[in-house]
Amino acid sequence: MSDFTSNFWSVYVTIITIVGIVGCGLLLWLTSRKKVEATADNTTGHVWDEDLTEMNNPMPRWWMWLFVITLLFGAGYLIAYPGLGTFKGQLGWTQVGEYQREMDKAAEQLQPLYARFDGMSAEQLTQDPAAMAIGDRLFMNNCAQCHGSDARGSKGFPNLSDGDWLYGGDPEQIRQTIHDGRIGVMPPMAEAVGSGEDVRNVAQYVLSLSGSPHDSVRAALGKPLFASCAACHGADGKGNQALGAPNLTDDVWLHGWGEAAIVAMINNGKTNQMPAQAIAEGGKLTDAQINVLTAYVWGLSHQGASGQ
Repeated sequence: MSDFTSNFWSVYVTIITIVGIVGCGLLLWLTSRKKVEATADNTTGHVWDEDLTEMNNPMPRWWMWLFVITLLFGAGYLIAYPGLGTFKGQLGWTQVGEYQREMDKAAEQLQPLYARFDGMSAEQLTQDPAAMAIGDRLFMNNCAQCHGSDARGSKGFPNLSDGDWLYGGDPEQIRQTIHDGRIGVMPPMAEAVGSGEDVRNVAQYVLSLSGSPHDSVRAALGKPLFASCAACHGADGKGNQALGAPNLTDDVWLHGWGEAAIVAMINNGKTNQMPAQAIAEGGKLTDAQINVLTAYVWGLSHQGASGQ
């Protein structure tokens, strides 16, 4: 990337900023020295709206000193803080550092609140109304944007309340998903499967695995071709949670149902990402918050265990 960038804009911003401050100072100095020849009545001869006359009086000193203070403050600010291109300022202040300090302060203030949940299992946490109330807020603030406020998801975003899990629904696996994130990849498989008709036949076979309406003749032709898919989805089509490969027999369709949707998936593939939520991985949640959120998400598909 460095081959396509330079320090031009940094130099440009620095020059414009310095010239602006120095120029304002010179303007103040020049205007304070300029003498205007006045008439006998101490006016400049400028009249507006017939009766508004400009007097030949110097600028008020309070205004002049306020201008000087403003210029000095601006110069001092640019020395202490970032503002002159890539110059970082003598104080070393950054937006990222300020954000991190605020996050650390918030985590410190919240630590006593989460301390009572230390050592509790996911099932125990789901029985704690306070923990579930916190989990609900964490979910709404960090997860509902994709999975929905009811956690039922939408096309491309998994339903978290139905017990169908790509990577497993145990608390440990849910926690890993929240903490580290996931990247699911379905590679384009058209070349491995065969012609366009072969792809349609495989799509019909996939539909047959879940008992969905399908063309039985095409499904029979597609069954031997499914061997190209079995490496991830298994010979029986029940998926592989170690790879995040979906179960094709349970009639749950993350990216759409029907021949057209399956053909598009085989031809084009798909990459889905669940971003990491842990602070250590670039997210916003502490380990204590992730523990509570894990229990909340686990409880969504274990209503009996959580008593919800």
